[in-house]
Amino acid sequence: MSREATVKRLFQNSAAVKKAASALFGPIPLSRDQAMGASERLSAVTSLTAGLEYLTHRDHIRAGGLNDWAIARDAYAGRSRATRKVLDLLAHDRTTTVLHAARVAASAGLLLPGNGKWRGAANAFLGVSGAALYPRHRYGTDGADQASTLVQTATGLARMAPSPQVQDALLWYVALQSNLSYLVSGWVKLLGKDWRDGSALSGVMRTRTYGQKDVWRLTRKYPKSARLLAHGVLALECLFPVLYAKGGALTRPVLASAASFHVANGFVMGLGRFATSFIAMHPMVAYTSAPRSLPPAAGRDDRMLRATAVVAAGSAAAAAAVAVGRRLRATDGWPGTRTVTTRHGNRLGYDPRLTPDGTGPVVVLVPGLISTAEHFSWITEKLLQESRYDVITYNRAGYGASHYHGGKPFTLQESVDDLVDLVTAAVPRHRDVVLAGHSLGGEIARRAAGQLGDRLHSVVYIDSSHPAELQRSSQQSDSAERLKGGLGTFLHSLQAGLGALLVRPEWVHNLPAGVRSKVMAQYADSRMWKAGMREWEATEKEFRAFEGDLAPVGAHALVVSAQQTVDRDPEQLLMHQEIADAHKGGHRLVRTCVVEGSDHDSLLTSPRLGGEVAAQILDFLTATATADSTTEQTTAAGRAADLEEAR
Repeated sequence: MSREATVKRLFQNSAAVKKAASALFGPIPLSRDQAMGASERLSAVTSLTAGLEYLTHRDHIRAGGLNDWAIARDAYAGRSRATRKVLDLLAHDRTTTVLHAARVAASAGLLLPGNGKWRGAANAFLGVSGAALYPRHRYGTDGADQASTLVQTATGLARMAPSPQVQDALLWYVALQSNLSYLVSGWVKLLGKDWRDGSALSGVMRTRTYGQKDVWRLTRKYPKSARLLAHGVLALECLFPVLYAKGGALTRPVLASAASFHVANGFVMGLGRFATSFIAMHPMVAYTSAPRSLPPAAGRDDRMLRATAVVAAGSAAAAAAVAVGRRLRATDGWPGTRTVTTRHGNRLGYDPRLTPDGTGPVVVLVPGLISTAEHFSWITEKLLQESRYDVITYNRAGYGASHYHGGKPFTLQESVDDLVDLVTAAVPRHRDVVLAGHSLGGEIARRAAGQLGDRLHSVVYIDSSHPAELQRSSQQSDSAERLKGGLGTFLHSLQAGLGALLVRPEWVHNLPAGVRSKVMAQYADSRMWKAGMREWEATEKEFRAFEGDLAPVGAHALVVSAQQTVDRDPEQLLMHQEIADAHKGGHRLVRTCVVEGSDHDSLLTSPRLGGEVAAQILDFLTATATADSTTEQTTAAGRAADLEEAR
C-alpha cells in the first residue's frame, strides 16, 4: 500500500471515529417547542395507560378493595368540612369514572400531531385532575403518576404562557426536578449498605412486590455482573447533573443510560408507567443542557437557574439557622433540671419531682430507643396528679439535656451503669425505687435491677424489649436491618440540614401542649438520632449473641403489652410472659396485661392509652403495698411464733 493510500485510510478512519463520537456524545439539539412536544406526548402515554388501568380494574375502588373510599377517607378526617365534601364528591364512583374517561380522551388527543393552544388546556386538565384523583387512588399510585402530573402541569402552563421567558422558566423547573429526583434517589441509596456492596439488585429481585424470579437467578449466577450493574445505577443517579458539564458533552450517554434504566424497570419489575413518566422529563433536560450557541437553544432564558441557586443558598442558610435553634431547644433542660455525672463520664439531665416528706417508692421512668423523657408526659402527669408517688424522669446520654462523653466502644451496660448511678445520686437513700421502662428502656431497667439490690421495689415493663427477640421472632429479625437503614437515612438527612423540611408528626400533636415544641426540636435534631444509632448497633449485637434464660429478679413486676405488638407477633407475648416469670418467687406480686387498641408508641403518646397505662401502674403499686403489708404481717407473726416456741 502506497503512502498516499495509508494517509487516506487514516483520515477515513478518523472521520468515522469522529462521526461515531458525535453520535454517542454531545448535546441533544432540541428547541423549546420540540422539548415540550416530546415531553407532553411521553407523559400522555403514562396518563392514558393509567386511565385505562383504573377504568378496567374497578374492583380496587369497590367495597373491600385496595382503595375502598369508606376506609381511605379516614386519612383525611382531620381536614376541613369543605375539603372532605369535595373529596367525597371526587371519590364518588360516577365522578371518578367521568374524570378517568376524560383523562383518557385528553391523553389520546395529545398523542396527535399539532401544536395548537388547546394542548395547553389538555395538559393543564391532566395535571389538575391527576392531583384531584390522588386521594381516591392513594394506595397503588407511585412516583410515575406524580412525575406525570408534574410534567403535564408545567407543560400546560408553558403552553399557555404569554412569553418564551416564562416557558423557559417552566421547562427549567421540570429539568431541575428531574435532576433532583435522581440525586436524592442516588444519595439515599448510597446510605444503604446493600447498594454500597452491590447486593441490592439481588435483594430487590427476590421480593414479592417487585421481584422477578429469572432475573434473580441471573444475579445469583453472575454476582460480579450484578454488583457492577448496581454500582452503575448508583453512579448514574448520584452523578446525573454531570450532563450539564462541558456544554452537554455527556447528555447523550447519561440520558440514554437513564432511559434504559427506566425501560428495564418497567419490564422487569412490572412498572409499565415507570418508563414513560420519568423519561418524559428528559426532553426538557436535553433542552436546558444544550449550549445556547446551538441554534435550537439560541435565546433560551437561563435566569431560572440563577434564581434557583440564590433560593437554594438562602434556604440552606435558613435551614442551618433552624437546626441551630432546634439544637439549643433540644438540649435545654426544664426549669429545675439537675445533672449527675456517671462513672463513665456521661452527664445525665434529670427532673426530680420529689416531696420533702415523701416515704414511699420513687418511680424512675426509663425511655426507649429514639425516645425522651417527654414521651412519658401523659403517664407522668397522671402519676403526679392522682397519686402520692414521686417521679424522676431523665434522658440517657446523648438525648435531650444529657451528654455522652464515652471514650470507648459503647455497650448497653454503659446505659445500665448510668441508670444505677442516677438512682444512687437522685433518689433519697431511705426510699425504694420503681423502674418503669418502655421498649429498650424496659431491658435496661431489667439489667439495672440486679445492681440495685434491696433498693429496688418493682419493675414496670411497658411493651419491653426481650434480649432474645431478634433470634426468636422472625419479624423482629427481618425489621432489624431495615431499622438500622432507616436510622442511618434519617441521621444523615438531618446532618445535611433537611430537618427544616420535617412536618410535625401526628404523635407529637397527641402529646401535651407544653412539651410539643421541645419534642419536635428533639425529633428534628440529628443528635438524638446519632445516639439512637449508637444504641441500636450495640443492642443488635448483644441481642443476636444472647444465650440462656433471663436471670431472676427479686422484685415485683408489671408487664404491659401493646395489643398490636402481640397480635402481630405472638412470640412477643411469650417473651413478655418470660419477663414476668423471671420475677416470680417468694411473696412477689407479678402482673401482666394487654392494653386494647394500642401499638408500641401510642401506649405513651396517646392521651387515652397513656392514661390507661398510668392507671395500670397505680393499681399495681397499690396492690404491691397491700402485698408488702401482708408479707410483713406474716413475717412478724412467724417470728412471734418462733419466739414463743423457743420459750
